[in-house]
Amino acid sequence: MATRTLSRNAPAGASPFAVEAERLAHEKFADPLVTAKGEPRASVALERLDTLWFATGTLCNLACANCYIESSPTNDALIYMSAAHVARFLDEIAERDVREIGFTGGEPFMNPEIIAMVEDALGRGHEVLVLSNAMKPMRRHEAELLRLRETYGDRLTIRVSIDHHTQAVHEAERGPRSWEPMLDGMRWLSANGFSLAAAGRHLAGETDALSRNAYRLLFEGEGITVDTADPSRLVLFPEMDAHADVPEISTGCWDILGKSPSDQMCATSRMVVHRKGEACPRVVACTLLPYDPGFEMGATVAEADRAIPLNHPHCARFCVLGGASCSA
Repeated sequence: MATRTLSRNAPAGASPFAVEAERLAHEKFADPLVTAKGEPRASVALERLDTLWFATGTLCNLACANCYIESSPTNDALIYMSAAHVARFLDEIAERDVREIGFTGGEPFMNPEIIAMVEDALGRGHEVLVLSNAMKPMRRHEAELLRLRETYGDRLTIRVSIDHHTQAVHEAERGPRSWEPMLDGMRWLSANGFSLAAAGRHLAGETDALSRNAYRLLFEGEGITVDTADPSRLVLFPEMDAHADVPEISTGCWDILGKSPSDQMCATSRMVVHRKGEACPRVVACTLLPYDPGFEMGATVAEADRAIPLNHPHCARFCVLGGASCSA
């Protein structure tokens, strides 16, 4: 795997997560069954459905420099998920032991039916995880969120995206004046006793321990209660660049890397998306690949109960080598 360092020659305004790296060879990730070296490609079976994600839409109040799903104030490639469609999928999984329902975006709180969707999932006994930037769209729902908190307690978790423990790097990624509103949203959630988590990213050269301690100092100074030592409460994601070189994962890699298919996100989760121009939502393999037709699974959760070939750079970089998962 190519060594990565922060780019010293990056153009002005470039994302702090941009790195110098060899480009991915076009031969890689071309065949779902075989790697470029001719080795059998690794795949992951759905062992159990622990988390069902819903993409609420790609519209967002921010346009982050490195957003893997390309969310922005104008991108509606994934249209708003409706409460009726969510209910249909929740009906389908009613007989399955699905622990968690996740809502991601875009910014989920921009979806006008987000509270109805969250309450439907909570009312059916699921834990609910909502990913948010904790800015103005979320704050418009304060009264409803307080009601949900009072009714369902810690079964509702809000995970706030904070790309770095410094304002400069966070705002280089998310834009100017995005730091203080995010922290103010986190302070509000913490002060009101919400189950609160945070999601950051590993900057090149920062160890896990260094990052967690820096986040701890930040949150303590801001009066925000997040257990940064708990990987489910502070999730640190690896870099995401689909064009940077990364090894393919063959069946032989599991033993070499000391990893298991069971550890991968697609062994326990699926995501529902509603693409613009399509009549109804579809189920895809995971939260990272909403557009790639090679990872579409069908119109129902039942159709998605099959193995996923690890035929995308994100499979290797984020999941297998990065050891990351979007679920709690």
